[in-house]
Amino acid sequence: MNKTVRVILSPDAEEVYKYLNEKAPSSKLERSILNAVNKKVELIKANIHYGEPISKDKIPLEFKQKYGVTNLFRVELPQFWRMLYTLTDGESEIEIIAFILEISSHEDYDKLFGYKKK
Repeated sequence: MNKTVRVILSPDAEEVYKYLNEKAPSSKLERSILNAVNKKVELIKANIHYGEPISKDKIPLEFKQKYGVTNLFRVELPQFWRMLYTLTDGESEIEIIAFILEISSHEDYDKLFGYKKK
């Protein structure tokens, strides 16, 4: 029996998603990122391990504390943007939740992971 995959956005990711939706009609950049986010969500629904796994020791403390994250996947978006998600069991045995924690520019992504500019 196949489990259904439900994709949920964190409040932070939802804020960025709303911003992209507002800007998309008049901005090619935001439109391309928004389209990519929507496509990647469909790919995640089809294959929950679509994203690139991030090693457990690199998971930002903020995610561990705020959401109890124990696994993290990265998906690349246009213009070096990134989308991060974690997988959890849903409310029933037939559901998996892909919880999108972050949709961010490369700069914000680097800050989150504590990467310094060269």
